[in-house]
Amino acid sequence: MSRHLLSVGPATTPAPLGDGAPARQAAAPAAPAAELLPFAGLRLVHAAVRRDLARIPQALRLLQPEDHESAQALKRHWDFVTAMVTCHHEQQDTRLWPLLRRFAPELRLLLNWLESDHHNLDQCFTRTTTLVGIATRDPASAWPVSYAVEELAARVETHLRIEERQLLPRMAGVFPPGSRIGTLPELLDLLRLADGPSASDALVWLLEGVDPAQVDRLLADCDDETARHWPHWRDTYARCTDRLWGPAGQ
Repeated sequence: MSRHLLSVGPATTPAPLGDGAPARQAAAPAAPAAELLPFAGLRLVHAAVRRDLARIPQALRLLQPEDHESAQALKRHWDFVTAMVTCHHEQQDTRLWPLLRRFAPELRLLLNWLESDHHNLDQCFTRTTTLVGIATRDPASAWPVSYAVEELAARVETHLRIEERQLLPRMAGVFPPGSRIGTLPELLDLLRLADGPSASDALVWLLEGVDPAQVDRLLADCDDETARHWPHWRDTYARCTDRLWGPAGQ
């Protein structure tokens, strides 16, 4: 299963990961221009997963029997999304949830449910991956598979809403302003340490469709090498995904 969309990734060494304390990289500016955007990494993952689960069913329905390149591109993108979801769940279950259990013990029941639901969702993604593989090899089966993706999207939406409405507001009271927990730089560092999607792939996927001014603000939180490579990664990603969604995601 492909976990990568681009061929070039950053060579930066991840910054040390502390329990919510801001971390510095050797190549980072001496002083940030502003505080890190709180929980931007978490929110961007949620938005990107919603975006792709909403448009993949239509891409499946539009598959043509002889268009093998589009089918392969769609399967590759689905595998990437699945890998990102799996990595996101692992990061929450092994890093974020233990911190919250320690500093906000009143959230333990909710965190236990979310962790259990992560396992359920991972199994759903595994089953749906098998179906997407069938549909991309045989487009005649794409319509029922597209409905399966829509059902999965509904399950994921329920989970994301619970995190956003019941957990994120409480997290704001646990982690102080300036904490790296849940931020985009922390997410990229964790991906560099993990055996999963590359940080470069993740960044362009997360920032697709985000307002350019907001992209600039998010990149300002990242290390210099990431900001320097961003235009190349963005343009390469656009070439990879134009076949699926059309130019600029249209």
